[in-house]
Amino acid sequence: MIALKRHSIDLYRELAKDDDFPFYYHITGGMRTAYTQDQVDIYKYHIGMAKGMGVEMEFIDAQEVHKRHPLMMPDGMLGAWWDPLDGYIDPSGITMALARAAKKAGADIYRFNPVENITRKANGEFIVHTKNGDITCEKVVNATGYRVNEVGNMLGVTHPVTSMEHMYFLTDTMPELEALDYQVPVVRDPFDDFYSRQEKNGLLVGVYEQACKTFGMDGIDPNFTKDLCPSDLDRCLPNMEGIFERMPALQNAGIHTVVNGPITYTIDGLPLVGQIPGIENAYCNIGLRAGIGEGGGHGKVLAEIIVHGESEWDAWCLDPRRFTQYANTEHTCVKAIEDYRNEFHYHMPHEHRPGSRLARTTPLYPVLDQANAIWGVVNGWERVLCFKPDDQPDFVDEHSFRFTPTKDIVANEIKTLTTNVGLMEVSGFNRYEIRGEGAGAFLDYLVCGKIPTVIGRVSLCYLLNEKGHVLAEATIAKLGDDHYWYGSAAAAEWHDLDWLNRYKPESVSITEMAASHTILVVAGPKARALLQSLSPRSDWSKEAFPWMRVKQMMLAHAEVTAMSVSFSGEHAYELHVPNEQLYLTWKLLNEAGEQFNLSHFGLYATESMRLEKGYRHWKADLIYEHNPMESTIDRFVNLDKPDFVGKAALLKEIERGPKKLFVSMIVDCDIAPAHAGDSLYSGDDLIGTVTSGGYGHRVEKNIAMGFVNPEFADIGTKLEVEILGERYAVEVCEPGLYDPTMALVRA
Repeated sequence: MIALKRHSIDLYRELAKDDDFPFYYHITGGMRTAYTQDQVDIYKYHIGMAKGMGVEMEFIDAQEVHKRHPLMMPDGMLGAWWDPLDGYIDPSGITMALARAAKKAGADIYRFNPVENITRKANGEFIVHTKNGDITCEKVVNATGYRVNEVGNMLGVTHPVTSMEHMYFLTDTMPELEALDYQVPVVRDPFDDFYSRQEKNGLLVGVYEQACKTFGMDGIDPNFTKDLCPSDLDRCLPNMEGIFERMPALQNAGIHTVVNGPITYTIDGLPLVGQIPGIENAYCNIGLRAGIGEGGGHGKVLAEIIVHGESEWDAWCLDPRRFTQYANTEHTCVKAIEDYRNEFHYHMPHEHRPGSRLARTTPLYPVLDQANAIWGVVNGWERVLCFKPDDQPDFVDEHSFRFTPTKDIVANEIKTLTTNVGLMEVSGFNRYEIRGEGAGAFLDYLVCGKIPTVIGRVSLCYLLNEKGHVLAEATIAKLGDDHYWYGSAAAAEWHDLDWLNRYKPESVSITEMAASHTILVVAGPKARALLQSLSPRSDWSKEAFPWMRVKQMMLAHAEVTAMSVSFSGEHAYELHVPNEQLYLTWKLLNEAGEQFNLSHFGLYATESMRLEKGYRHWKADLIYEHNPMESTIDRFVNLDKPDFVGKAALLKEIERGPKKLFVSMIVDCDIAPAHAGDSLYSGDDLIGTVTSGGYGHRVEKNIAMGFVNPEFADIGTKLEVEILGERYAVEVCEPGLYDPTMALVRA
């Protein structure tokens, strides 16, 4: 998102150089004020991340805030995040500048010509029916702001976008501003939820009120084009009292204009930029609540996706496929209201806000909830993060960039698991059944390495895009002749299905199973003994059921598809259970587990353990900006295969050599883990970026993963990482700190 904004700034500055058609673009600098240590931490995190992209920002103290903006009182303030290139722009001026540049590049622009419908021809072309005639095109983009779902309905889709009414007011001329020889900077303030910038010699002040209001939920008047909503400053009064105390000069300023208009929001506050799920050659650029500030970057991303199939940057955070079937209009509306109320309050690590929860649950949700589970959300699914201790029923999982008391709870979950046996539900795991004539050849062409060729085998596989870069990670199990299960991250549900359907032959069928089955993970040294105790007529021994195998097994009278795989690095099994028998299987395991000191664990524990093993996380450590050699998963690449998607491009990149290399690192920091985006240094040279980090409780190390320049990838290399504004020592280490010989998972 920083890159989007910076690209937009560079684009607008270039367009503003046109002497024949100048427009007003004023850089004043901008600040986000901080009143809590958490806000200071998140600002310093972003400042450090920006350095990794060549963008210089800084954190300033409260007195400096007042110095740079004399109307802002520093009482109770800890400081602010300062962006020297922030400012404001004439919206109509930049719109016309962009239009002129588009025309020079060959575009035709039709104004005052409303779209009435969109249909599709048998050859796949679209017909855009407008008031003044039809336009036939190969590709269509929905970039229609608050009318997004009117156009979406023409294409047969409902986008997860809701509009909110948003108000700002303009003051009369203020003598305090007239007395200055510069324009005051832009302000964004999370204490009273407002922003402000100078407008001539007055102020523009916008409010994000708690008593907010949606727009257009029951339809939008066709004549609502340049109109505004009725002003309603009364609902902003609780905010305005604080705003007037923060900037006392406003108390003597008259308000001459109130503007109230629609602004669009998505479920997570980030826009939807890319292909519309399920509609080939249809794209969207919607939900742009920060339309001007990041709009140039959005255009760049979308243009690259349309022309090349992907952006220069792995733009998953903008991908429309990150929301799936649960994202209905009502769900989106609740999340939009929640996000509007938290406009200047960034998500903290592991924070899962309460709006529109329970969208997707398994039959075990009430059972685990009664067991004092702390919940998070993955692709709409409720998933256990950890469990409150029995003696602390009121325990709260604090959200911070620093280590919190939850660290001790996670440590205990891992300790009990590694001593005896642990049980975890993995809800929403993405799963497809792929079968039919040619299914094996189809998958083999998509995978850059080996797929299982023997019935009962399981393989970890990687799929590349046409550029030879890492696109997806999947566990593929062969259940029969031309019969496979494909499993991947819950968030990859529509992403992977889109890719599979792109290459799927007609003879092959793909059946989604994420909602029909749930995984129970049984892990620890007593895992086999527990399962065997429930299976008198099944054999769970190493000889009968070795590592990386799949079998249909009975647990008492429950039938499960069991895989001897492990994401924790412990001896473990995944039990893929039909949801109608999920509670039965859970009950059987818990009752039998009493004699084995069975305990429960959650996602936090799994995350810690996978870092110790050097296992990757999709869209954190595995992104399409890097090829598998750079991602150091080359052992999963078989260049002897006649062909696979991306092979030709990969061979060229291998010949070129790596631009970056993926490494694991030990961080010498006791107060916080490294976070994705933290910058890595060798001396004063920026040489890499962290992709994920956390504490490894079994090895008692603070661990990070990331990409570095190749010359710094050797084991033992000393580096530094910037965490919350401070430098800490880092050493490149072996990727599998825990059980490096894999003795436990093979046990």
